[in-house]
Amino acid sequence: MSIIVSAQDTEIGRVDPGLLLIGMGGTLAFFVVGVAVLAIGFLVLDVLTPGNLRHQVYVDKNPNAAILLGANHLALAVIVVTAILTSSDGVAQGLADSLVYGLFGVVLQAIALSLMNVLLPGRLTSLVNEQKMCGAAWAVGASLFAIGLVNAAALS
Repeated sequence: MSIIVSAQDTEIGRVDPGLLLIGMGGTLAFFVVGVAVLAIGFLVLDVLTPGNLRHQVYVDKNPNAAILLGANHLALAVIVVTAILTSSDGVAQGLADSLVYGLFGVVLQAIALSLMNVLLPGRLTSLVNEQKMCGAAWAVGASLFAIGLVNAAALS
């Protein structure tokens, strides 16, 4: 038994450049929204911690400040990715969903850090001023990341 496939049986398909451009525009728009939420998350964390967080991380090379910043960014990234993936199919509504839920995630992360600062012993946000790496920074960072995961899972 032999099988013969003719050229007319095989559909190669066509590429629609217009659809590609629209898709690339949507990708760029979602990227901008995601980076904007991360930037706002950085600014909020900077407000909640003493001193200039950017200076402490990138100039002073403070490990505790870097741990908090990194953990918060990872948490917010999970929230933003989840917001984008679960957003509406329409680009405009999807962008609005991603922005609103991303910003809501920033607010929830800020509330969580503020509550940890009040409820746990010591002023946790002041540990960013410590030049020597301390375990509390890792604990707060891990907690922020865990709360971010819960935050992302709660998105609807």
